[in-house]
Amino acid sequence: MIKVLHFFKTYYPDSMGGIEQVIFQIAEGTRAHGIDSEVLYLSNRGAARNEPVASHLTHRSKLDLHLASTGFSLSALKDFTELARQADIVHYHFPWPYMDLVHFLARLNKPTVVSYHSDIVKQKWLLKLYQPLMHRFFSSVDRVVASSPNYAAHSPVLTRFQNKVSIIPYGLDRATYPQASASKLAYWRERLGKRFFLFVGALRYYKGLDYLLQAAKINGLPVVIMGGGFLEAELKQQAAELGLGNVHFLGGLPDDDKAALLELCYAFAFPSHLRSESFGISLLEAAMYGKPLISCEMGSGTTFINLADQTGLVVPPRDAPALAHAMQRLWDDPGMAQAMGSKALERYEAIFTAPAMAAAYADLYRSLL
Repeated sequence: MIKVLHFFKTYYPDSMGGIEQVIFQIAEGTRAHGIDSEVLYLSNRGAARNEPVASHLTHRSKLDLHLASTGFSLSALKDFTELARQADIVHYHFPWPYMDLVHFLARLNKPTVVSYHSDIVKQKWLLKLYQPLMHRFFSSVDRVVASSPNYAAHSPVLTRFQNKVSIIPYGLDRATYPQASASKLAYWRERLGKRFFLFVGALRYYKGLDYLLQAAKINGLPVVIMGGGFLEAELKQQAAELGLGNVHFLGGLPDDDKAALLELCYAFAFPSHLRSESFGISLLEAAMYGKPLISCEMGSGTTFINLADQTGLVVPPRDAPALAHAMQRLWDDPGMAQAMGSKALERYEAIFTAPAMAAAYADLYRSLL
């Protein structure tokens, strides 16, 4: 068995975001390839060792401080050093500046992999301070993994270290998603109607939801927004000011509701407009459910998942009229929408499955040893 230690700022069950899901799928999927994964993360709940999540172990260090989206912990350095000593490979998940510090302070002599989940986009002044440490960190690790060739080609960090970059697309396992019950499907069908555009995700600054609301004002088509987040109140206020009776905010919901909504929706609208959105896990989920997709071109993984005019429509970022027009095109042409949805499912099955991702990481680990 090859032992791999994953290190990230959050993990299940504290946080259920896209990166956490990717770590989970890697940890579970690589077991079939003789790899034993453990995860160390920071938690408000304090320190603990050897907590099982599915069939791998997790460890918590006490979160002491949260500053500019970065968790800090005094005890994590000791925890990391002890756990890394027992591992064959250390697998980092970027961005998380505190992790770079721990990497150097622990003075590791182990093979290292970094999954590069996103450029740092929002904290521009902090990035200037952090850049020297970040470049030293990337100079010292063995491999850097990007989730799409699109992102690798447009990221200033990845282009700088391109001799270390491997491309391994994120993958999802349909078998881990619940089957929506007949009663759940009937409930949402009655509440939302037969046809609607769906968005699923955290309501964050880079998701472009203000443009989706403006588009819904232009075309009057039904839009369903599932997810909570910092911008929820602000977006609801914007919808009220625009008089949008055609937009439904559902808040955060359990996975069986999400499965029902993905099954029922007519198409999936994903208006993320900044490179903080490096990939778009929920866009991939919609492809897995065979739905036509709408996304923005910004040199990220969204247009690696959604091929323009094949699996869906691609519009310029921050362009509500173009988004409104794309929605209208799909709405008016069910035949085209269905064909694009079938193509999206085909592409998911060919490139984006969890077993394919796990096999690629297993090969990468072996190459490092």
